[in-house]
Amino acid sequence: MARKPRLYVDGCPQHLIQRGNNRSMCFFDNADYAFYLHTLRDAATMHRVSIHAFVLMTNHVHLLVSGEHKDSIPLFMQALGRGFVRYINITYERTGTLWEGRYKSSLVSSSEYFLAVSRYIELNPVRAGMASQPGEYPWSSFRHNGMGIDIGLITEHDEYRRLGATRAGRVQAYRKLFEAPMSNDLVEKIRGHTNKGWVLGSEEFKEQLGRENSCIVENITWGGDRRSAVLSNIRGKRIK
Repeated sequence: MARKPRLYVDGCPQHLIQRGNNRSMCFFDNADYAFYLHTLRDAATMHRVSIHAFVLMTNHVHLLVSGEHKDSIPLFMQALGRGFVRYINITYERTGTLWEGRYKSSLVSSSEYFLAVSRYIELNPVRAGMASQPGEYPWSSFRHNGMGIDIGLITEHDEYRRLGATRAGRVQAYRKLFEAPMSNDLVEKIRGHTNKGWVLGSEEFKEQLGRENSCIVENITWGGDRRSAVLSNIRGKRIK
């Protein structure tokens, strides 16, 4: 079966997940996390990718990023993956793959879901029982977004910057978003859409995206004339 092509839209962030092969560990020591972040910074600079949020778990990584052009993110992930695998194989005298196939990706509608996906990413250690609060976990972007610590990696997205006129105001407003727990439905929606490569946004956003790109952006389950009208608009063509 042919690989599903990835969709790129100017100015639209993407949520990326890369897992260790067979869900195995890909970080074994604090030095490994530090090296990954160093490689992340270099790859992002080289391929003009902005990092908005991230978390490094023991066996997988989440990134929320924006690319300057359609090849930015694929080239960035290629450079990041190869550089880190080379380091791990040399450091631990191992061979073979580290990652489980292709990374997962989902376009994220900024106005509706950007801050929700950022929270989802930074709450991963809490959901996994590795920390009671996101600020307790050292390997995530919460240090910048929710604590105001300059970690030299984060480019603040417009949706984050709208939280306040000053850095302190943005940090305070962002932290308040974490006072209420994320609903299980929202967590499952973000997780499911990313794993399936679907666009995360309103129905209107997805329909517009499908029309403009002549593609199906997720499985369509609507009935009646509405489903027929949408399928007619996008003409069943796949993303090119």
